[in-house]
Amino acid sequence: MAMTMHVDVVSIEASIFSGLAECVVAPAEMGEVGIYPGHAPLLTRLKAGVVRLKLPHQPQEHVVYVSGGMLEVLPGGVSILSDLAIRGKDVEEGKLEEEKRKVEEAARNRLTALEYARLEIELARALRLTPGLEKIRHGGKGL
Repeated sequence: MAMTMHVDVVSIEASIFSGLAECVVAPAEMGEVGIYPGHAPLLTRLKAGVVRLKLPHQPQEHVVYVSGGMLEVLPGGVSILSDLAIRGKDVEEGKLEEEKRKVEEAARNRLTALEYARLEIELARALRLTPGLEKIRHGGKGL
């Protein structure tokens, strides 16, 4: 049986993943970091990108897109905290492009300064995910 560790991926809105994983690969600010069971304690900032989880007894990676955040490794497991995190299976290119179009259209109308600021944030989040989607769609690296 493969060694595993407990992993939690949490956004402001919800818990995105909580369970066992054999390996975690995440986009740290200084470069991609790979975490395996027994890894030394670590605290690092994440940049926007793709977090890949190798789950036990599953041939395909579990993918989560994050807008940035923090990754913490402790003896009890790995925690990833992000403002925005989306499961790979929940992201559809057409859906993301449609959301981007809506945000741009609403931004042109500028109803109030507060609404405009919120829309700018949503647009920035959507745009940060686009490179990760392209990488996965065109044969991104495996674990």
